[in-house]
Amino acid sequence: MQHEWREGNRVILLPEASRFLPAMFEAVSQAQHYVLVELYLMESGELANQVIDALAAATRRGVKTYLLLDGYGAMGLERSDRERLQAAGVALQLFNPIGFHSLARNLSRDHRKIVVVDGEVAFTGGFGAVDEFLEAWYEIAARVEGPVVADWEALFRRLWCSRLTRYASPQGPRLALPEARVAEPHEEGVRGRVISGRGYRYQAIRHSLYARVHQSRQRLWLCTPYFVPTFALRRRLIRAAQRGVDVRLLLPGAKHDHPGVRYAGQRFYQGLLRAGVRIFEFQPTFIHAKFVLADEWVSLGSCNFDHWNLHWNLEANQEIEDSAFACEVQALFERNFAASQEVDAHAWAARPWWQRAREWVYGALDGLVTRLK
Repeated sequence: MQHEWREGNRVILLPEASRFLPAMFEAVSQAQHYVLVELYLMESGELANQVIDALAAATRRGVKTYLLLDGYGAMGLERSDRERLQAAGVALQLFNPIGFHSLARNLSRDHRKIVVVDGEVAFTGGFGAVDEFLEAWYEIAARVEGPVVADWEALFRRLWCSRLTRYASPQGPRLALPEARVAEPHEEGVRGRVISGRGYRYQAIRHSLYARVHQSRQRLWLCTPYFVPTFALRRRLIRAAQRGVDVRLLLPGAKHDHPGVRYAGQRFYQGLLRAGVRIFEFQPTFIHAKFVLADEWVSLGSCNFDHWNLHWNLEANQEIEDSAFACEVQALFERNFAASQEVDAHAWAARPWWQRAREWVYGALDGLVTRLK
């Protein structure tokens, strides 16, 4: 994939599960030809049941349905649910199941989130089929129509046929992938592109972000749930703030699914705050969303922009260059900033010794994991 910018797209921002889940289920219910779903997390529960029911209903209408799950992220999907999918006629494959091979191969995961319906509409974001997304976690997604849908579909098709992808069961349906359908451009549509990453082998997402940080002149706002940035990203954020760019980070607060990751990232707060970077910790729930606003450029999708994701995982984001869409994302950021607690630089510099010790311990553990690379 050449990550080409394409004109004529429609992009709808869907903040919170109460908006993006109904939109996705509605699109699947209206499918006439095929549905392609690629997820990292799927665990048995209420939301997984809804996904299974939606795909089964589409299959009964004669729609070809394909579900590609990460072999590690789907370990919580019970055997009975896998059998339900296969009995309904859903083609189910697993990417890189955990096995007795190299550590590096086991660490390489498919972290992408893709839903494509009939080659005409696609969804991406940070969502998964686990019950936390129903209420406990804050997440966003985007609904996309137009030429970039073909690029989302191409990512799915390439991985479906990968040598690391396995059918979940020898008895499962082996549907051949359908002929791809191509969406027409929309008049007055926006400019966008799909950008992907394949761990250390191909890091287009990383390079695109770094370039935008360097080019930003007015604002650079970044939301990520797992803030353990590379040295290169920290340096670029600091330089942007020092040249007068409004640099802000929207990060999880105390409600976090991996508190140790939060503590490891907090060891970088002081240097960033000193440079003028503003840091906001979201209070209502765990914020699992991943999106960036740099002037009028937006990137959202699966990538957490931390060193682990950038080094090991398959990732994909939707990039958009459009002033109106940037204003929507700006308003979303501002609502979330208002629901956050801003970290005060002076108070942070005076934090107690035990908090510093905690950051050091988890930072040391993070350093050990990083050296696995």
